[in-house]
Parts: sequence; structure tokens; C-alpha cells
Amino acid sequence: MRAMGKTRRLWALGMCGAAVTAALAAPSAQATPEGHERHEPEWALTATGTEARFRGLDAVGHTTAWVAGSGGTVLRTTDGGRHWRDVSPEGAAGLEFRDIEAFDRRHAVALAIGEGEASRVFRTGDGGRTWTESFRNPDERAFYDCLTFFDSRHGLAMSDPVDGKFRILSTSDGGRNWRVLPDAGMPAAQPGEAGFAASGQCLVSSGTKDVWLATGGAAAARVLHSGDRGLTWTEAGSRIPAGDPARGVFGVAFRDRTHGIAVGGDYRADQASPDAASVTGDGGRSWRSAAAPPPAYRSGVAWLPHSRRSALAVGPTGTDVTRDGGRTWRTVDTGSYDTVDCAADGGCWAAGEKGRVARLR
Repeated sequence: MRAMGKTRRLWALGMCGAAVTAALAAPSAQATPEGHERHEPEWALTATGTEARFRGLDAVGHTTAWVAGSGGTVLRTTDGGRHWRDVSPEGAAGLEFRDIEAFDRRHAVALAIGEGEASRVFRTGDGGRTWTESFRNPDERAFYDCLTFFDSRHGLAMSDPVDGKFRILSTSDGGRNWRVLPDAGMPAAQPGEAGFAASGQCLVSSGTKDVWLATGGAAAARVLHSGDRGLTWTEAGSRIPAGDPARGVFGVAFRDRTHGIAVGGDYRADQASPDAASVTGDGGRSWRSAAAPPPAYRSGVAWLPHSRRSALAVGPTGTDVTRDGGRTWRTVDTGSYDTVDCAADGGCWAAGEKGRVARLR
């Protein structure tokens, strides 16, 4: 999100898989209606050897994950977090990576945020040994926040509004080349509206064509939806409180083209964040507030693979789990994380400040 004053600018720049899914699919450490006891999921911290703050994360699988963060830092593990390799792009120490999309252990696309030329896209096809800068933002009015891919070739990146509308960048060759899409099908932005570059989840996709864009900083926190890869969009209120530059939707996740969860609140530690989660069952046309939301601001959210009802939400004060599709949440960990992601094989990862990266066990 483009900074609104100096403080805002500094903040913006600032078990096997099947077992994990099964453990989260029913109430834990409690007797179920059948009399079986389930146990809470636990994060196992891994040693990354860095103090970077990681807001970009992609869980390729139970053993492979990529993280991207402050100081131009990109790390990769292929052994479940026992070892992390520093695969940062050469000369990127002055950049702030906030999102990374990986297709496997060798191919990934990373987004650096900021005004003008600070917003850049890099791609690698050799596990991070070398990177190619494939996009450098030439427009000082643009500030790119997040990116997403529908498949290994087709992807989008989003910028805060330019000329009154969010700007969408598109690639059809795996991130090698990018073009700005026409904005005729994009609704007008509200005064002060933008995206939050907090977890790499302000722009997410599901399937081959559906994509959602989360906003904040304005009178209403909205979620915009496109069913044609970013050419035309509709908008809906998220029910997450806004009305302040520090409030809004910080992350969204969809398990299919209709069922989604939005999380957010007020990122300031001294401010309460009531109604910090909402859910949709119609692809984002309408949203309803969680009956029992997380107790504080949350910036990242992820559905558990192969589950229709279980998801995780993370933020600086903890991790929450839902087992009813996002209607009610319960805190299961108090560690600080900014983002969370789960892979198809059930491997779930979280990342955040001071080099914190953990794998669910």
C-alpha cells in the first residue's frame, strides 16, 4: 500500500500433510460427538539464519517452500526447513520483497514493492541461483502490492490506484513479460483506497480465471472480483471495519471459486480489531461477518488442503483455526507471523518478523 505520510510509508516497507489436515478438521484436545479426542496443531520453528521479515511465502509442499522479505532477502528450503538456502537476487539488498509465487523447487516469481522503480518483478528457473528482472515499474504514481498466478504461465500483479483505478499487470509466459491491462472494466477507487502489502494475499486466484483483490484505507474495505483474469471486475463490501488508513482487508483466501475468507482489521498494536474476519459462499458477491472472529488483527489466511471447513489465520499476536468454514475462530498459538500458506500435499508454512519461518506439525 502506498504510504499515507511518513509513518505509513515506513510500515509498508517495514507431521505428514494428511495428518495435519485430519487434525485440523475436527475440534482439538476436546471430545468430539463420537468421543474421539483431537489435538491442536503446532508450529515448528525452523532456523533461517536471518533477521529479515518475511511477508512473502509460497508453500510448494511439505518439504519445499520459498520466503521473500526485507533487505531483498529470498530463501528456499527443499528438506522441510532443516536447511534454508539464501537465494536472494544479486544487487537486491535495497528492495522490499512482499510476495513470491513458486511453481516448484526451481521456478519462482518474486515481487518487490514501492513507489516507481522500487516496484519490480524477478523470476528464476534454476532454484534461485540466478534471477532475471522482468519488470521495473516506470510510473511514479504506481505502487505494486501483490501478485498471483492461475497456472505456471498466466499471472497478475496489482498496483494501488492510478488515475482513480487499481492498476493490473498481466503475464502469459510465466512472468517473463508483463503488460498493463486496460482499466475500463475496473470500478472506481474510493478516496484513500489501496491494497496492503502485508502478506502477499491482497491479490489471490482460484482456478483458471477467477481472481480477488482486497482493499483498505478508505470508508469501506472492499473485495473486488474478476472472472476473466482481470479484464472486468465487480465489487462488494467485506464487512471488515475500515474508515482509517490502517484498517481494512489484509488477506483473502478461496478454496474454490465460491467459498472465501477475508481477514484484516487495524494493524496498529494499540488499536482493537473487532470483526477481523468475514466469509463468502457466492464468490465474493456478498460477505458476512464471522460469528466469533479472531481476537485481533490478522494479515494472512489459508485453507487447509482437502478440507471444506478448516482454515488458519495468522497475525503478529497469534494463529487462529476455524473448523466451520470461517464462521468461528479459536486461537491455537501466540507466536508472531505475517503470512501463511498450505500446499496440496498438506504441508503448511507460516512466516514473519525476525526471520521466523515455521512448518505445521
